Amino acid sequence: MTEFTRRQALLLTLAAGLPTRAYAAPQKVTVALDWTVNTNHIGLFVARDKGFYAEAGLQAEILPYGDTGAGTLVANRIADFGIAGAGFFTQRAAGADLKAVYAVVQAETGRLVFNAARTDIKSPKNLDGLTYGGFGSAWENTLISTMIRHDGGKGNFETVTLGTSAYEALANGSVDFTLEVSTWEGAKAELEGAKQRTFRYADYGVPDEHTTFIASSDGFLQANPKAATAFVEATRRGYQFAVDHAQEAGDLLIASNKDALTDPALIHASLKMLVDGHFLRSQTGVIGTIDKSKVEAMGTYLFNAGILLDGDGKALKERPDFASYFSNAYLGA
Repeated sequence: MTEFTRRQALLLTLAAGLPTRAYAAPQKVTVALDWTVNTNHIGLFVARDKGFYAEAGLQAEILPYGDTGAGTLVANRIADFGIAGAGFFTQRAAGADLKAVYAVVQAETGRLVFNAARTDIKSPKNLDGLTYGGFGSAWENTLISTMIRHDGGKGNFETVTLGTSAYEALANGSVDFTLEVSTWEGAKAELEGAKQRTFRYADYGVPDEHTTFIASSDGFLQANPKAATAFVEATRRGYQFAVDHAQEAGDLLIASNKDALTDPALIHASLKMLVDGHFLRSQTGVIGTIDKSKVEAMGTYLFNAGILLDGDGKALKERPDFASYFSNAYLGA
């Protein structure tokens, strides 16, 4: 036997006595976006690109935004998780298999907005008889009517459905007021030098809420409890990193979405608002946890307003158990 074959034999003998270590393949999970990429999604991209998902044993795929809403994709098990916004309560009430598992923001980011030059608008009651540039949901009219009536007005105003064109219409005076996400459209208006004033919903009778959730389905959660916990915990790490290292996180989001995010100044201004306004992490340090009282208050408000419909399109007759609409169990310690 040559020296080379003796070494081979020795190595094979030694290797045979060593314990083998099995490495489990990462579990693939998918997450759907509710809109084109923006700063609300930053924790997902940070967790993916900083390796937090990989460290948790996951291969996370962030699905591009499309015509089908994230809630529909999740409820039909096409996506495992999805960003859920204003339509979450209505979809769940209608029977969709959805459950919120993470609160992206800890307080309402929406605002009623109008041009600062309107000296005739001092409070919501002055909106009576004016024209609102809207987006086509029943929730909007209920919200605005509540604000006006809470301030002593009648709640009567004209609505024209414009979609995102409402912001241009507001700027040129075609409408008197609209609604915006203060941490996105509000940040954009500020960068452009637009002089605007806003009213906060919760100051005028509308319950404060988690504007944006991450939701999954009971079907996925029950079948994959460990993967669900790993995903939610890694996602929280992503949002925590974005709060603590906003500049780096913003740069990462831009680098990951060069074609969609062409205005770096807007990304960083928006993220600064989310961090400084204690939206991603509350003043008491809460991040990701869903506040039961907020879910109950907003759900009850929508139910009392007749906005929550069953699968046949009829207003719910009995108040749902809103505690079943969410779970904090996947946040871990």
